[in-house]
Formats: sequence, C-alpha cells, structure tokens
Amino acid sequence: MRKLMNYLRGMVILKLTGPFPERLINLCAQEGIDFWAMEWLDERTVRLTTRRYTLKRFRELAQRAGCEVEREASRGLPDFLGRFRTRYAFLVGLVLALCAVSVLSRFVLTVQVSGNEEVPSAVILSQLRQLGVRPGVYGPGLNRRQLAQELLVRLDGLSWAALNLYGTRLEVVVREPIKVPERVDESGYFDIVAEADGIITHIEPELGDALVKDGDVVARGDVLISGNVAMEPPMYSDTPTRYYQTHARGRVWARTWRLLTAAIPVEATVKDYTGAEKSVWSLNFLGQRVKIFGNTSISWPMYDKITTVRQAALPGGEALPLSLNRETVREYQPRTVEVDQSAARTLLEEQLLKRLEALVGEDGEVESTQFAARVSGGRLEVTLTAQCLEEIGKERENPTQ
Repeated sequence: MRKLMNYLRGMVILKLTGPFPERLINLCAQEGIDFWAMEWLDERTVRLTTRRYTLKRFRELAQRAGCEVEREASRGLPDFLGRFRTRYAFLVGLVLALCAVSVLSRFVLTVQVSGNEEVPSAVILSQLRQLGVRPGVYGPGLNRRQLAQELLVRLDGLSWAALNLYGTRLEVVVREPIKVPERVDESGYFDIVAEADGIITHIEPELGDALVKDGDVVARGDVLISGNVAMEPPMYSDTPTRYYQTHARGRVWARTWRLLTAAIPVEATVKDYTGAEKSVWSLNFLGQRVKIFGNTSISWPMYDKITTVRQAALPGGEALPLSLNRETVREYQPRTVEVDQSAARTLLEEQLLKRLEALVGEDGEVESTQFAARVSGGRLEVTLTAQCLEEIGKERENPTQ
C-alpha cells in the first residue's frame, strides 16, 4: 500500500553533496520529511529517495546545511502524466473520451429479459419499446416501478415484473402465473363414442356403463361407454329397472387401420439468377438506421433480398446496440423443372408418418405401415395404410338427456 501511495504522489531521487551531508539528513529527520534508499557514494555525497512534494522543503534545508541538491530521476504518476503536457491532441482526446464515458454510461445499451417461459422475450421487448424502453434511452430518467406496472397491465401472461438498472444494462425480471390444475368437468350428460373404426382390445370405464368388450368390432360413432346408467332392482322385487344419466368417463383402446393420402406437383418452379445484384449498406445504432451507401431503387420484376447483419458485441458475448447491415438484391428468372419423384415420395412419406403419429397420440402405437404411390393429373400421390393400437374413445353429448 505504501508503494502504491508513493507512486501516486510521485518520487524523486536526489544526490546531496556538501562538507557535512549528515547535517542535512538530521534536519530532514527533525522536520519529519520521509526519505529512504539512502546510499553513501563517498564522504561528501549521499543519494536518497523522497516524495515529490517535499522537494522544495528539501532544497531550503540544503541551503541551511550548506549542501547542494541534484535531482537525478523522477518516478510516479505525476511524471508519467507530465510527459503529455505538450501533446494537446492526446489531452483533448483523453478529455473527450472521459466525457463520453461519463455521459454514455448513463444511457441504456442492452435490455435483457429473464424469468419468462411461456411469454416470448420478443413480445416483452416489443411492449417495452412501446413504453419507451429501448437501447439508447436515458437510464436515470426511467420510472422503473411505473413501467413494470404498465407492462403487467399490457401482458396477461405475467404476474410480476421488475426493472433493474446496472450501469448501461437494464435487466427485466418477470414472473408468470402458476397454472391452476384443470378440474374434471362433471356437468352435462355425455357418452364415450368411437372416434375411428376398429377392434376393441381393452376398456377402462370410470363412470357409466360399458357397452362393448374386448374383441368387439366397432364403427366410428358407436357408443362405447354409455352415460345412461341402469340401476337394477333388488332380487325378487317387482320394482322396474331405473335409469339415470351422468357424464361418462373412461378409456378405450382398439386396433385400427388408418388410410392417409398426401400429394405434390410433379413440376416445380425454380430460380435462375442472372448475376445482376445491388447492395445497400446501413448502420443501425441505438435503434436508428443510417444509410451509408448504395442504391435502393429496384427496377427488376423478380428478385430476392438477402440481409446480412454484423452485430457488435463485447468480449463476453453481450450484444451491443450497434450493427452493420448489408441488403443484397439479386435478380432471377423463373424456370419450370421436373421434381425428383424419389425425393418427393420420401418427403411425402415423412409427412404422412408425422400426421399418423399425431392421430395416434403419445399413448398409441403404430404396428405396421405400407405405402403406395401413383402419378395422376400432374401430381404425385402417396397413400399410407397403417395398422395401429390407439385410444379411440371421445366424449359426445347424450341426445336423450
């Protein structure tokens, strides 16, 4: 710590010459002037180091002691800064840099969102931009509490929000409401009916009377679990059977056969680029776009526009509100070509399998698949026949309520 303070205050190396240098040393000790690294060069010469601000007092004491003081070297921050006294351009640049840092450090350069899962960050940032919160805004001028309340009013998917300012970084912390568990709907009178044709493999009735059993063949729309429940009378009783209606619930699995079809044209339009292109360069700073050079007028009937963004970032990867954008426009002419039928068929088969998986559901199972393809009317048609094991029960309102 002492070395650091000496460096900040500045140090000088002095050579003392006189008949009695020790007298000067004693006077310095009496005055409380600190010095160190004392070295006797001969009987009348001493070299030592002292602080820069004591040099004037040192010379006054040297006159009283009849000694000469020679300054051999200087060290420390004052000497380092003194080298730039005549470099006016550097001093002006240093002053401007310090001013820029002190001023720009009070503006928001980055806005970060954390704590969101369902609500996209882009939606939150868009709402904040409408409220005036964006890169380039004056940070201390933001009423962060009021902005957080307005954000909650505008977005239904948030239950809490806070804006924290850390220098040039504005952190938006949000919380989403806890989802309430879905309640089982007991209202109304419903039956469980078949959603597709199939052979029943397993049935689990929870509420209502099961009208089918394992091995039964059902058609789409057949009632599987009835919401019209029969109450049998006691044995040897003349009381008739009574019925009451309820909201039937249960799960029914069946072996089904699905038939799906997809088609694609056998001819497609592709682009032939002519080689003519134009580029427009622009600079985006704090949300403001500044055109640098390039011609934006386009006379071609058909063209593609490609935008390349080079985003400035800090060494840690944090993006800055500064980017260099290049918009390239390329002219093309349309041309009709024949589609590779093998690749097209593979594409359609993949799409049909995805549709089949969505129909069967997570609990279902695809046991076997078979594809057939044909070309008709300028289109390639692919048909998928699949044998599946799936849950086919769905609710339908009971018309006899």
